[in-house]
Amino acid sequence: MDVNKNVRKEVLGIPAPARAFDSRYHHKNCPFTGTLAVKKELLSGRVIKKDTNKSATIEWHRTRYVPKYERYERRRSRLRVHNPPCLDAQVGQEVLVARTRPLSKTKNHVILQILDERIKLVSPEEEMPVKKKTETAKSNKKEKKAVAEGEDE
Repeated sequence: MDVNKNVRKEVLGIPAPARAFDSRYHHKNCPFTGTLAVKKELLSGRVIKKDTNKSATIEWHRTRYVPKYERYERRRSRLRVHNPPCLDAQVGQEVLVARTRPLSKTKNHVILQILDERIKLVSPEEEMPVKKKTETAKSNKKEKKAVAEGEDE
């Protein structure tokens, strides 16, 4: 593990991740290992999409009052951000991002910190146990047979 003296120990009060001190994870557009300056404009959101080219999309929800219906509606915002190699945020993690100079046509923010270490690996559909057709067909036949026997008696 190569220790580089050019690594910033903290940016905006946020400590550098442990991987930032390894030269394999250095990148010029990283606020800790590179020369990228960040502004004090901070946002937080959940990573919903991760690309191979060190980019990610984050999303956050907010409520807005609709006076006509006297109810609240849920709105969402999405933002393209730079995902530095020393952090490498995964889909489902809650992250803190900061504004920076334009990095590309759509990227003006960089991930500074991973707030939530939990990664959602299973989709909601996979959480529900699904019975196989053969199991349900067998149980239906048994139920019908039990009902038919009960009627005969």
